[in-house]
Amino acid sequence: MADGPLIVQGDKTILLEVAHPDSTEARHAIATFAELERAPEHMHSYRITPLGLWNARAAGLDAEHVVDTLLTFSRYAVPHALLLDIVEIMARYGRLRLEKDPHHGLVLRSDDELILTEVLHVKKIGALLGSRIDALTAVVHGSARGELKQLLLKASWPAEDLAGYVDGTAHPIALNDDESTWTLRDYQRTAVENFWAGGSGVVVLPCGAGKTIVGAAAMAVSGTTTLILVTNTLSARQWKAELLKRTTLTESEIGEYSGAVKEIRPVTIATYQVLTTRRNGAYPHLELLDANDWGLLIYDEVHLLPAPIFRMTADLQARRRLGLTATLVREDGREGEVFALIGPKRYDAPWKDIEAQGYIAPADCVEVRVSLSRAERLAYATADDAGRYRLCATSPAKSVVAQALVEAHPDEQILVIGQYIDQLDDLAARLNAPLIKGTTPVKERERLFEEFRRGNISVLVVSKVANFSIDLPEASVAIQVSGAFGSRQEEAQRLGRLMRPKADGRTARFYTLVARDTVDSDFAAKRQRFLAEQGYAYRITDATG
Repeated sequence: MADGPLIVQGDKTILLEVAHPDSTEARHAIATFAELERAPEHMHSYRITPLGLWNARAAGLDAEHVVDTLLTFSRYAVPHALLLDIVEIMARYGRLRLEKDPHHGLVLRSDDELILTEVLHVKKIGALLGSRIDALTAVVHGSARGELKQLLLKASWPAEDLAGYVDGTAHPIALNDDESTWTLRDYQRTAVENFWAGGSGVVVLPCGAGKTIVGAAAMAVSGTTTLILVTNTLSARQWKAELLKRTTLTESEIGEYSGAVKEIRPVTIATYQVLTTRRNGAYPHLELLDANDWGLLIYDEVHLLPAPIFRMTADLQARRRLGLTATLVREDGREGEVFALIGPKRYDAPWKDIEAQGYIAPADCVEVRVSLSRAERLAYATADDAGRYRLCATSPAKSVVAQALVEAHPDEQILVIGQYIDQLDDLAARLNAPLIKGTTPVKERERLFEEFRRGNISVLVVSKVANFSIDLPEASVAIQVSGAFGSRQEEAQRLGRLMRPKADGRTARFYTLVARDTVDSDFAAKRQRFLAEQGYAYRITDATG
């Protein structure tokens, strides 16, 4: 294409001209293998990474597809060396395969004896392997399946896991979908089919697009006992309610394993927090992983998986694993561990595609810039790095603007979201609205969320405890006064609180309040990258305008 929207560079960066008429099509095409790094107004910058290419390869895309995408949309000639590099990187996936051998159990097999020889000579990898059966095959210690995949990924030889899975204990589960009330959507069905065909892996869907239903459908296909890991007790109870509504499971078949309750049933829903509780240097609740012959493990909000769960997951490689998330972005950079231990990305639906089908609400994202007072500017200038962000993030000017925005939307269901409790206490008092924070008891949280759903409460002030897995379908306006530094995942989750389609089809509004000329604006730019990748543009307005 002589005048394409992309400029592809030899250092594996891609520039996308936002105003180009083909920019949307190009963005969707490159999102399957490239990650957005910066998203200023006119030119977005992406990077091609090995992990992105291997995820694309595992999802069924080959190097020819990636190369053709770059050639089709590039404005200038694509560097030949880059194209060769892409072909070679993608060719590494699957050159090593984990397989079951009838005589030797788990084996590592290659189509090139030199590749196998190379990895055998990596000390940590060699320690996990037994004897070499022949030039192309080596025995793998049975318990080393997960750790071996991690080490092979670090050695840039990602293994394709074809060793299969144990069936687990059979337990009949069926969807009770009914054309008159609800039915599995096409993209949900495709996500489940892709996951099941791959055996294990991650499904990426926008908030509000029905990730829980994908989980339920995977359970129905599996027909086995299932362990579901979730972020908190509220999420566990929402999962239970959804499973009772969408499947043939009964109350007695679903157990909750949380700080308050310890039930082990054919379908057990446990919180990450209880599994990662340590006493005397040990994890006492780890026995839950062996408490049943689980046929399926589901990790809700897999992008938040705590580090100890990764270690536990390394021992669960013989069981099917499904990760569910709205974004695979991890702020700790452990995307590689998700790839190796949960599995590669099996399905990823762009938010705008799901919006176009009417399954999530359209969203208008607005950045409202406020100015610090002279006294605040002086305090900011003399503060240390740790204090600067808190100072600008909690500026009183934001509370004034937040109140004005609430008053400007009198007929909407509004969430006011922030990071700092003293700021939220002030806002709750100013707005005469209830506040949900970490110290709010679970029962009180449930009551307030239910009152909000019913419309009895129109404004709710929430801390980061409401970032995840909270179903508030009628929330139509969110005002973000402060956030977790530059967290892209948090930005996606907070916008996600608004994405459930509205009964009257109206557009959701997401305001983020930013102190200009401070680190607050730097962090805001980083947080907004993920949404820019999904096609959401932030309008910028001045609080005084």
